[in-house]
Amino acid sequence: MKDKFNKFRNLLKRAKRKIQSMVAEPEAPTQQPSKPQSNVIPDWAAVINSDSALWNRLRMSNCKKVLVANAIGGNPVIVAMESLIAMGLAARGADVHVLLCDKSLPACLRSGLVDFESDPQEFVKCGPQKRLCDSCFAQGRSAFEHTGLKIQYLSDYLTAEDKEEASRLSNAISVNEVRQFQYKKIAVGEHAMAGALRYFARGTISGEPDGEAVLRRYLEASILTVKAMSALMHKEQFECVAMNHGIYVPHGPMSEVVNSFGKRVVTWCLAYRKKCAIFSHDDTYHHTLISEPTAVWEDIEWSDDLEREIMDYLKSRWTGSKDWIWFHEHPEANPEKISNELGIDFSKPTIGLLTNVVWDAQLHYPANAFSSMLEWLTKTIEYFKKRPDLQLIIRVHPAEIRGTVPSRQLAVDEIAKAFPTLPENVFVIPPESSASTYAVMLQCDAAIIYGTKTGLELTSMGIPTVVAGEAWIRNKGITMDAHSESEYFEILDRLPLSQRRLSPEITRRARMYAYHFFFRRMIPLKAAIPQKDWPPLKIEVASLSELLPGSDDGLDTVCSGILDGTPFVYEAEKQATFIAPAVGH
Repeated sequence: MKDKFNKFRNLLKRAKRKIQSMVAEPEAPTQQPSKPQSNVIPDWAAVINSDSALWNRLRMSNCKKVLVANAIGGNPVIVAMESLIAMGLAARGADVHVLLCDKSLPACLRSGLVDFESDPQEFVKCGPQKRLCDSCFAQGRSAFEHTGLKIQYLSDYLTAEDKEEASRLSNAISVNEVRQFQYKKIAVGEHAMAGALRYFARGTISGEPDGEAVLRRYLEASILTVKAMSALMHKEQFECVAMNHGIYVPHGPMSEVVNSFGKRVVTWCLAYRKKCAIFSHDDTYHHTLISEPTAVWEDIEWSDDLEREIMDYLKSRWTGSKDWIWFHEHPEANPEKISNELGIDFSKPTIGLLTNVVWDAQLHYPANAFSSMLEWLTKTIEYFKKRPDLQLIIRVHPAEIRGTVPSRQLAVDEIAKAFPTLPENVFVIPPESSASTYAVMLQCDAAIIYGTKTGLELTSMGIPTVVAGEAWIRNKGITMDAHSESEYFEILDRLPLSQRRLSPEITRRARMYAYHFFFRRMIPLKAAIPQKDWPPLKIEVASLSELLPGSDDGLDTVCSGILDGTPFVYEAEKQATFIAPAVGH
């Protein structure tokens, strides 16, 4: 067993190095900015000129003042989507401003250790300015400078005194106090820690030689963001601010500042489904999708057609054929082959466990039963070590090596540290394995998850699911939710359940929520066109008429939510989008 485990680890390390070499972005020139990502956005000047008279009338109406807080111009996905959002709002008469970072922050979401592997000390000493800022700023400015919209710059709202205070504070605080540190009642320390963890692609900065220095850079950037955003809000009094994610630096502090002014925040992220994005009010979707009231979806007029549509889509997720985010093109779905590869006997009671990426979205979730995913994972293995009557099969998330930011802290390595010899009833599927997660879980009597989104699919397949962390399926009346460590182990004591599958009523409820999540919360946008290579999408708009109300129901839903505060729910069940049923689900 130990030899097999070590083999998995060695394969993983080789695969990780290969993936990192594929996704690492090329170094940006230190002097001349790189060419903008013109291939992902339309020629907005030409779009405006398609009906300049109408555009001028719309610009004169200025019904509501809105800020699109881009701030990361070097990310082509964010730039593409936010240029569409900004122009869609302007086409509805809004007074739209765009916020760009003009090389003002000592650390940000754009930075990662993968950008500085050739010289890790460069970021510690210089931040992103020397390597990333020129191209990032140039790409952001080029995306919006021909829109006619007002562009705001972070540097215009920062003084020399602001910079001195941010530097002093970020260096004066004990490193152990950073995570809890607040500045003007904004949780700048939490956002700084989340940013540093993302930079290192790890769940902890412990053991990183430059961990403290990088964390302090993110804390300084977080404080500066609060200062700049506060000054901007004082001056402009925006009614709503839209931004990507609403976490990390700078968007996390920005979101909190806007809330502190009593104004509305809208956050968005790219969804799994092609041509779709998720939008949320007032907070990051990481939080809102957990707390969303069930009344939003449980009264859907359910039908066999809707059930076939969602099950067809969920089946497509095995290969990602309808998504622009997936991890295996040719997954192995044959249970016998998977059983032979792992040496597991699926005829015995088996519990599946799905991990999530260790560093991702490290925010405070009060309902979590454990302090971290790794603590949960270690204690769960320890529990099953004492349950020889059950097999535990751990499927490590493929995004650890195949995600946009490959993890530098791997669950397989952490398991090996805690258990040099795995318990004989515990099996690990490493992230590079082609074994289909769905095929494996269908062989299990129940599943255990922490923060993975796969809980929606597991329950839709009728698999009883235990939730210990911030998974979005929590609080929906579908899963067994643990709110404390003791409650979690009490639930595990009940395994295996007398029924291997959820009741028809609960399974139906799970499918209703899955439909709501994948078809109603994921809002389709006609102009978002998938691409095979990076970036995964581009925006195509040929004329101003394509931006006007009534041209795209999805864009109408987004703009109405930003301007009027209406729910970001696309009522797909009322659209003529029924998909033919799949075979064999």
